[in-house]
Amino acid sequence: MLLVVTGFGGLLMPAWMDLIGRAIPVTMRGRFFAVSSVAASVIGLGASAITADLLAAYRPAVAYALCFLCGLVCLIVSFVALAVVREPAAASARAREPLGAYLRRMPALLYQDRNLAWYLASRSLSAVGAAGAAFYTVYALHAWRLPAAAAGMFTALLLSGTIAGTIVLGWLADHAGHRVVLLAGIAASVAGNAVALAAASPGTFGVAFVLAGVQTASVMISGLSVLLEFAPVTEAQPTYLGLGHTSLAPAAFVSPLAAGLLADAAGFSSVFLLAALGGAAALLLLALCVRDPRHARALAAEGRA
Repeated sequence: MLLVVTGFGGLLMPAWMDLIGRAIPVTMRGRFFAVSSVAASVIGLGASAITADLLAAYRPAVAYALCFLCGLVCLIVSFVALAVVREPAAASARAREPLGAYLRRMPALLYQDRNLAWYLASRSLSAVGAAGAAFYTVYALHAWRLPAAAAGMFTALLLSGTIAGTIVLGWLADHAGHRVVLLAGIAASVAGNAVALAAASPGTFGVAFVLAGVQTASVMISGLSVLLEFAPVTEAQPTYLGLGHTSLAPAAFVSPLAAGLLADAAGFSSVFLLAALGGAAALLLLALCVRDPRHARALAAEGRA
């Protein structure tokens, strides 16, 4: 069932983001994702309380069935809301292209668009930088022999960082571009791993969770939205979204697994150090080699004028 959910999610993502790209103006997408993410987080807090009450009041089979029923109701409401959205008409019909020919175009596209290629390389390195955050909780519980309930406190700190980061970075994305937001997120990831390495108490270590939440917020707001702006024309948006998402998959899949093996072999400090170095490399690559596509396109338009 997880494979079905994630598989269909991957298939539908380019179409969903293409709809966002044509329905939401460029300078409103940051706030769009910020508002929707914050609303989802707040509703999620309420849903978690309801879930806890159901699990406490009913035997597991009934409690989980009720949880799944509530999820189904939410999906139906989401479907109805999506059905009433007015989709802007495409400028022109897209010519059909065989899958093989389509895939063979991808290397040439990356070769011609070096800015996109550098961006995808930096995003892959940032996945290495984000791998350390997956081990924050287990490390903190073990290092200071904390009770299991402390995981709830750490989750609250992570969520707080995500919500605060989402609000600020959503505004920043609309006014300064998505590259700045991604730079801020990677910097937060590097700082979080540094805090994890140096923290001498659970209170100090909690800062790492807040910074991890900021990094999560930056990806939610700008990770996909910036790909819409890399696309030279509206009709090319699904191609850029699919290419960007797929190229990140190997690093995102391998990094946590490799980090787990490294944690077993050399300890968590090695994981946090490697993640900090990967994030620093991603930060330098994004800062020095990638131009904000929104600003680059504006400069090109001025040059033609």
